[in-house]
Amino acid sequence: MPTPKTAVVMVLVVSCALFVESQTKPKLTLDEFFSSVSFSAVELSPDGNSVVIGTERADWDQQIFRTDLWLYRDDDKGSSLIQLTQSGHDSDPKWSPDGRWIAFLSERKTTSQKSDDSDGDKKDEGVSQIYLISPSGGEAFAVTQGEEEVHSFSWSADSQTLYFATRNPWTKAQKDDYKKEWKDAVQYRTAERGDTIFALDLATALARHAAPSKEKSEADKESDLTPGTRVVATSPLRVEGLITSPDGTKLAFVSSAINQRQEKYDDYEIYAVDLANVARAPSPANPRRLTHNQADEGKLRWANDSHHVLFSVQVGDVTGPYRDLQPHLYSVDAESGAVEQWSKDFIGPIEHYALAGDTVVTSARLGTEVQMYSVSKPSGSLHQVSNWQGTYEGVSSSSHSPRVAFVYTSVTKPAEVYLAENSTKLDQARPITSFNKLFTERELPQGKPYQWKADDGSTVEGMLIYPPGKFEAKHLPMFTLIHGGPADADGNHFEADWYQWAALAATNGWLVFEPNYRGSTGYGDKFLLQIVPVIVSRPGKDILEGVDALVKDGIADPDHLAVGGYSYGGYMTNWLITQTTRFKVAVTGAGAVEHVGNWGNDDTTFDDAYFLGGRPWEAPQRYHDQAAIFQIDKVRTPTHMVAGADDIRVAVLEDYLLEHALYSLGIPNKLLVFPGEGHGLGKNPWHGKIKVREELKWLQKYGGVPAGN
Repeated sequence: MPTPKTAVVMVLVVSCALFVESQTKPKLTLDEFFSSVSFSAVELSPDGNSVVIGTERADWDQQIFRTDLWLYRDDDKGSSLIQLTQSGHDSDPKWSPDGRWIAFLSERKTTSQKSDDSDGDKKDEGVSQIYLISPSGGEAFAVTQGEEEVHSFSWSADSQTLYFATRNPWTKAQKDDYKKEWKDAVQYRTAERGDTIFALDLATALARHAAPSKEKSEADKESDLTPGTRVVATSPLRVEGLITSPDGTKLAFVSSAINQRQEKYDDYEIYAVDLANVARAPSPANPRRLTHNQADEGKLRWANDSHHVLFSVQVGDVTGPYRDLQPHLYSVDAESGAVEQWSKDFIGPIEHYALAGDTVVTSARLGTEVQMYSVSKPSGSLHQVSNWQGTYEGVSSSSHSPRVAFVYTSVTKPAEVYLAENSTKLDQARPITSFNKLFTERELPQGKPYQWKADDGSTVEGMLIYPPGKFEAKHLPMFTLIHGGPADADGNHFEADWYQWAALAATNGWLVFEPNYRGSTGYGDKFLLQIVPVIVSRPGKDILEGVDALVKDGIADPDHLAVGGYSYGGYMTNWLITQTTRFKVAVTGAGAVEHVGNWGNDDTTFDDAYFLGGRPWEAPQRYHDQAAIFQIDKVRTPTHMVAGADDIRVAVLEDYLLEHALYSLGIPNKLLVFPGEGHGLGKNPWHGKIKVREELKWLQKYGGVPAGN
C-alpha cells in the first residue's frame, strides 16, 4: 500500500501526464471538422461474419458528398475492411438471404448516359438503379435500367428473385406524345402516376450480364422496362420500404404521396401483396391495405412468424385523430390488420431497431442518452443491454448469428461502427472502422446535461458543450444552439457537420447550450405535445428560462450571449430575437417568420396545421400571434441568415422576407443563398462549410469572442 506521500506524488504525476496530453493535442480546425465520415448503412451478413457499411463524406474536388460501400470480413483468415464500391453514388445495401450477393442502389451514370450528356456534368450522377456485387470480389453491375429511379427493392426469401418498385414506366411512344403536347410545361398533380412492383429472377439478370453486349434499338434505349421482369402489383401511390416475409409468401410496403408532400393521411399506409395469388392471377395484384390511421409509418420489418409486420411512426398517431407523438414501435397483423404498440411503458422514442430471432434489439432515447434495449413481446418492457454512456444507432442483426453491429458515439468519441458477439455483450464490442480517427487526436470539447425549472414547474433539460480545457468553468460566453424538428433532441453524441456544429463552436471559445425545449423527444409524449398550439412561444419560454438559469448559476456570461439554429431551430431563433435583446448576435437558417405562406409551401403540412390548431383560415389569430414577422420591429440583434435556393420545406422566400425586414429596420444582417440546395445542404459540401465558416465569423464579429483558431 503506498504511503500518503507516495500517493500524492502519483496523483501529481498522473495529473501532469493528463495536462501534457491535453496540451499536446491540437484543437480542431475548420478543415478538419468537415473531414468527418458519417454512416448511412450498417448491414450484417446472414452468417454474421461480414458487415456492409455505407459511408458519406465530402469530395471537395467533385463538389459532392460521396456515398460508398465498404465490406468488413471476420473469418478464419482474420479481419479486414475493404472498399467495396468507388463510384461515390452507392447506398442502401441488402444481403441476399444466402449471403452470396449484395444488392444496392446506385446513381452512377451508365456508359450510354455519359455519352448522351451535353452539359459535361462532372458530378457523374444518374438515375437510381439496382446493382449487384459479389462479396467474394469482382465488379458491380446493373440489373435494372431506364429513366425511372428504383424507389425500393427486396430479395426473395430463397435469394432467387429481386422485387423492386418504380414509377409506372412509359414506352417511347408515350414519352414522345407527352413531350409533343406539353413541351416543358409542368402539370402539377395531374401528370402524376403511381408505382409498379416488378420481379426479376436472379438467373435472368446474371445471364443478361454474362451475354455479349448487343447494340440496342432506339426503342430499347428509350424503354424504362428492364428486360426479363414481370409485373407483380401496381399502386396508385409511391412504394417505399419494400420487404419480403421470411417464408417468401408475402411482400409488404408503405405507401407515400407521389409528389412526396404530406397532404393526405390515406397516402401513408402499410400494404401487403400475397405472392401466391400473384402467380395464379392473370393480371397484376392489387395490394391489400393493412393499416387505416392518421400516421406516417416507416422502417418496416417482417417478424419471424411471417404473420406480423413491425414498423415505427415518424409523425402522427395510429390510435386516433392526428397528433405528433414520439416514434414508437408497433406491429400489425398481416391478416386482420390489428395494430399493437410495443413496450408502452417506455416514455422515450424508438430510434432504430433490428430483429435477432424473436427478440427486438433497439436503440431508444431517454433524455440525453440513447441506449440499447431488448424486448421479446409487445407487452414486455424494454430491458437495457448497453453500458457505455452515449448514443447507439444504426443497429443491425443477423438471421443465423447472434452478432450485433451498430454505430456508437459520445461527446468525446466520434462515431464508428462496432461489432458485438451478441446483444448481452455490447460492452465488449470492438470497433471495426476508424474513419474518424483524426478526431481522437484532437482536443475535443467535453459536455454534460443541464436541467432547469420552467415557469410552470416543469423540468427542462439540455446539453452544455464546454470549450476544450474549460470543462465546468464559470462565466463563459454562451452560444445557444437550437435543434430542429422540433421532435428531436440533443444529447451525448459527437457530430461534425453543417447542421450540428457545437464541437466547432466550443473549440472557438463558446460554451454551447443545446436546449431540449417543450416539443423535444426523450421526455415523454406529454412533454412533446405541450408545444401545441403554441408552436414558438412555449419552447421560447423554455429556452429563455434556461439561459436565465445558466446566468444565475454563474455559468454563462450575460454580456456575451448568442443564439442560432437551423430549420425549426431557425424558427426559434427568428422568434427569440423578437422577444429579447439580450442576445448580442444571431445566426439562423431555413426558418420561417410567418406561417400562412409556409403552410402552403411546406411538404410536411400535417404538422404545420396540427401545431397551430388548424389551417390558416381556421386559426388566423394564432397564425398571427406565433409569427415573428409581426413583432420584427423589436429586433436589435445583428442576424446572419442562410437558405437553400430550392428549399420546399421552408421556402427561401421566408429568408428574403426576414432579410428585407431587417434591412428596412437598419439591423446589421447578411443572407447567403446556396444554389441547388433543398432544406438540407446535402448537394455540395462547400455550401455547408461556407455556412459554418461565415457563421463563426459573424459570432466573432458581433459576439465579442476572439477567434479560437
